[in-house]
Amino acid sequence: MIKKTGIRWNLRRLMASRDMFQTTELVPLLAERGVHLSHEQVFRLVTQPPQRLSMDTLAALCDILDCTPNDLIEIEVVNAQLRKTVGGNDSPPKARRTTIRRPGEP
Repeated sequence: MIKKTGIRWNLRRLMASRDMFQTTELVPLLAERGVHLSHEQVFRLVTQPPQRLSMDTLAALCDILDCTPNDLIEIEVVNAQLRKTVGGNDSPPKARRTTIRRPGEP
């Protein structure tokens, strides 16, 4: 069994619960706390789970939204079963060569 983790990014939901519906509303609030991000960076921060997040940005978001890091980020564990191959080993199946024939060719 493979154990894989992911995150659920709740920034948009937390913003909405505080009547903040525009990503542009965050830009000046972050700047007040010393975090200077462009409108595009804030848009991506709100709409996609970040791969990397500075501690300053995390602290500023928690202060703005009056929440904890656990409110913003939920860890999800996804368990995936390995698929067994016909031969019983765990190696990937071998590729087969395909021949393309035109109509009328043997």
